[in-house]
Amino acid sequence: MDMKVAAATADTALHRAELLRRLMQRVPTPGTFETAIAPLHVIRCDAPNEPVHGVHRPALCLIVQGSKEVRLGDELYQYDPLNYLVVSVTLPVSGQVIEATPEAPYLCIRLDLDPAQIAQLIAEAPPAGVPDEPGRGLFLEPIDAPLLDTMLRLVRLLDTPRDIGMLAPLALRELYYRLLRGNEGRRLYKIALGDSQTHRVTRAIDWLNSHYSEPLRIEQLAQIANLGTSTLHHRFKAVTAMSPLQYQKQLRLQEARRLMIGEGLDVASACYRVGYESPSQFSREYSRQFGCPPSQDVKRLRGSG
Repeated sequence: MDMKVAAATADTALHRAELLRRLMQRVPTPGTFETAIAPLHVIRCDAPNEPVHGVHRPALCLIVQGSKEVRLGDELYQYDPLNYLVVSVTLPVSGQVIEATPEAPYLCIRLDLDPAQIAQLIAEAPPAGVPDEPGRGLFLEPIDAPLLDTMLRLVRLLDTPRDIGMLAPLALRELYYRLLRGNEGRRLYKIALGDSQTHRVTRAIDWLNSHYSEPLRIEQLAQIANLGTSTLHHRFKAVTAMSPLQYQKQLRLQEARRLMIGEGLDVASACYRVGYESPSQFSREYSRQFGCPPSQDVKRLRGSG
């Protein structure tokens, strides 16, 4: 048994070393890069950064070098090359690279998840004994050699573009299979099962992401999710670590920040655009979320403060 563990550890180290070499050649500068395999992205950072707030779509994030912290509500998740992160539902989070240098940059592979492919795999191999109890829509899992090997084969295909159309779907299918068979794979099962409690919560999440600027009526949201109001509160918090109102607030504040920085809106205009009726309430909640008032935050981020 010890020899098997040692061999698996050695395989993991070899896979990671090859991944690192290939990614360093492919992304020589910091940034987020698309690849010829549509759901696959590579992220490089040469120094620790401040928390970056955003709405994270369902994805697998696998760090090859460096480490990162992700905050969901009041919860903090730290991961590195020894484990991978899965976001199974759309969540407002903040992420901060905490270990990176120009000589040893932070390198991460993000694979956007396709619910249709996951559902197809589940249909072909239905789960047995998966409890219908919602769990957090973000989780960490220890990396293993088979999953790392599958990811490496996917990355190798970037060097042979003619093979991508035929072989990338097979590698992606295998990656989904290995995620589903992981210790926390049941969370992906429940997201894809059409009438599960978690899937119903996902309907509420999707509605909030499309209608965050509208007044939140819990009864309406419960009808959309086909859940009772108290059940919705309980299940929603189990998946997202926050209430529907807190979730909506995160979406509003992040969008307001984007409007002020990216589109040049003033504070009042951004406040009203995202659904706030009180600029003073907006400023208070913005300061709690981002650490300083809106105008000061925007000046700092634009480098003019």
